[in-house]
Amino acid sequence: MELIAQGAEAKLYRNDNSIIKERIRKSYRIEEIDDKLRRSRTRREAKILEKLAAIDFPAPRLIENDKKERLVMEFIDGDKVRDILEKKDYISLSKEIGKKIAILHNHGILHGDLTTSNMILDKEVFFIDFGLGFFSKRLEDKAVDLHLFRQALESKHHKVWEKCFDAFIKEYEKHAEEGDKTLIRLKEVEGRGRNKNKH
Repeated sequence: MELIAQGAEAKLYRNDNSIIKERIRKSYRIEEIDDKLRRSRTRREAKILEKLAAIDFPAPRLIENDKKERLVMEFIDGDKVRDILEKKDYISLSKEIGKKIAILHNHGILHGDLTTSNMILDKEVFFIDFGLGFFSKRLEDKAVDLHLFRQALESKHHKVWEKCFDAFIKEYEKHAEEGDKTLIRLKEVEGRGRNKNKH
């Protein structure tokens, strides 16, 4: 097994065509609380991956779940969208991402960490790392998901982010069940962010 990534929450290992995700124990937390948190997050991520498989959404398929802290998932081969967005047809890619996030939201799935680092381009765009994902139909949660993606585009792809976000939002609104209402809420979320920055 090869360690390929380590974040604040988990270590990722590659084993041939699978990825093993192990949630890291946090020594600063009370052990019982830490165990409970890791178990609940692992279970939630597994449920999301199972739902994504059921709707045939482009994301890793779950292979094994120990219901404690370890998930085994399919390895998705390809380029991170972060690394190739500006070298490809970024408008088409942005539209594809917008449509796919609309599909997620229509099924009550929030990614929670929408960045181009969590998207892989193979024959199509695949979404990875649902570690912060959760189920919700709330407009506020959908709007925050979109706001996170806007911030990620602006910070990583500052040359093209406005064109990308514009194409993304138009496609999202076209396919999202409550697209118009979600975009109204998005403006409110962004307004709150601007007000915070003034203080």
